[in-house]
Amino acid sequence: MREFSVPPLVKVPPETNITDLVLRQAAKASNPALYSRLDAAGQWQDISAADFLADVRVLAKGLMASGVEAGDRVGIMSRTRYEWALVDFAIWFAGAVSVPIYETSSATQVAWNLGDSGAVAAFGEAAHHEDIIRQAATSEGLSSLAHVWQLEGAGLDELRSAGTAISDDQLEARRSRASLADVATIIYTSGTTGRPKGCELTHGNFVELSENALATSLSGIVHEQARTIMFLPLAHVFARFISVLAVAAGVTVAHTPDIKHLLPDLQSYKPTFILAVPRVFEKVYNSALTKAEDGGKGAIFHKAADTAIAYSRARQAGSIGFGLKLRHALFDKLVYSKLRAAMGGQVAHAVSGGGPLGERLGHFFQGIGMQILEGYGLTETTAPITVNTPQLIRIGTVGAPLPGNAVKIADDGEILAKGVCVMRGYYKRDDLAADTFVDGWFRTGDIGQMDEDGFLTITGRKKEIIVTASGKNVVPALLEDQIRADALVSQVLVVGDNRPFIGALVTLDEEALPGWLQRHGLPATVTLVEAANHPVVKAAVQDLVTHANLSVSQAEAIKSFRIVPSDFTEASGHLTPSMKVKRAQVMKDFDSVIGEMYAAPRPARHEPSGQH
Repeated sequence: MREFSVPPLVKVPPETNITDLVLRQAAKASNPALYSRLDAAGQWQDISAADFLADVRVLAKGLMASGVEAGDRVGIMSRTRYEWALVDFAIWFAGAVSVPIYETSSATQVAWNLGDSGAVAAFGEAAHHEDIIRQAATSEGLSSLAHVWQLEGAGLDELRSAGTAISDDQLEARRSRASLADVATIIYTSGTTGRPKGCELTHGNFVELSENALATSLSGIVHEQARTIMFLPLAHVFARFISVLAVAAGVTVAHTPDIKHLLPDLQSYKPTFILAVPRVFEKVYNSALTKAEDGGKGAIFHKAADTAIAYSRARQAGSIGFGLKLRHALFDKLVYSKLRAAMGGQVAHAVSGGGPLGERLGHFFQGIGMQILEGYGLTETTAPITVNTPQLIRIGTVGAPLPGNAVKIADDGEILAKGVCVMRGYYKRDDLAADTFVDGWFRTGDIGQMDEDGFLTITGRKKEIIVTASGKNVVPALLEDQIRADALVSQVLVVGDNRPFIGALVTLDEEALPGWLQRHGLPATVTLVEAANHPVVKAAVQDLVTHANLSVSQAEAIKSFRIVPSDFTEASGHLTPSMKVKRAQVMKDFDSVIGEMYAAPRPARHEPSGQH
């Protein structure tokens, strides 16, 4: 199947913009709670649509009084929190364009986002964020940046006071000025390669995509009685789209800025659905497995996991045997119910994006009673091009196109996209149009396959395809995802471009390591550096590599690997904020390790491949 399109189910009037979604909710007799936040006593307090709208209007007037004009760009640098959404909508009500900045960004990165977009003002979460913004403005001479406000302290109150002279009519004229075709936000790509590019996402991208998503069976999950907790960075397009979608549907959204607080927040807030990247689901599974093994219940957990997967597969096939139903009911009491309780007890669905989840993990979570709807998209496509829905789901795929979107597979396997999700273009980069679009189709840079029903499967990233010295094409993700799924491993980078064979760099999960060591008869005090060279650890990684190699040909198999004695993290510069490995940076920083791996004698074919 080469092309699959789904016509839009909802026609949105062209004069609409994102702010209309808030007005729609505030006008309802039910006045739904759009947000919930923790008070000083640690209790969740709901914020109604009407109250949210009132504060947004006051802040928008403050922006107008401070000189922010229609179409001006305003930066937001903060962790995920309620005030992020508040000022985002205030910027839109003032007719301006928001520019998200990851709160972990360096002054150089901040300067690029604010300078390239020509921002006239910015919000920083706390004093140190304001310092970074001001440092960036000074060092790069950002003369257009006239204001910096803090989300904490008195910053927002000062802005509220500033707009008292702006009339309701003036605000309404500004709010209603933008249409579907106008830019709502410029989101800079996280930059795994080269300088980040600013993706111009329009009001139409968000509104038309939201309305059409809600016209599918997703409306059974995302609705006025639903609750979710946002913990992914709102600077990332995935969380940002869900944030707007939630307002369109009247969902109550809570925020937790620190993932370390996620479990207690899940238990106290009790969301009905969550969204996460695959690494979060891997961590949930591996943490549960590690806890069971540490408690001497590893065998029970493995049987429970196998049963959950078998149950989900059987349900997808349309027939569940009586014996399997009994085993599933038993493990539901012993294991699954506890996993659901750990996540608040109400989570029935999760949305996964930002990378491949894997069929096994998808079936596991569905089997324990939490259906993961995997989707696919990029910053340039306002997040989802395709997504599995409760009525149209095929685990192991990233779903079919949402209404209003189309997917096409090019002759070289590249995924092309078209529809309401696709950005207007890259900000001030018309020179990239020819490389970005072909015959009106957006070139995603990913490669994949599509079945006759339009369900898409991602097989890799076009730019990351490795071509060995012998000319063999290798897709790294096929091997990396399998090895990284184990609790011992944190990250994997497959290498071998223009090399005689495929190799890999592996990092260990520092949190899981002590328990793993103890279960394997080693002291928990063994350090990460020591573990990287320990024969027992190397043998365990070799087993993972050997198993992953079974899924590829001999020419594509990993012949050697090295365990790196430190993890790839965002702080180290090796991960993007959305937890993707910066391949070029890792290759550069670990060039000597890679060089040594290829200089070492290759294992004979009959021996186990790997480190020696």
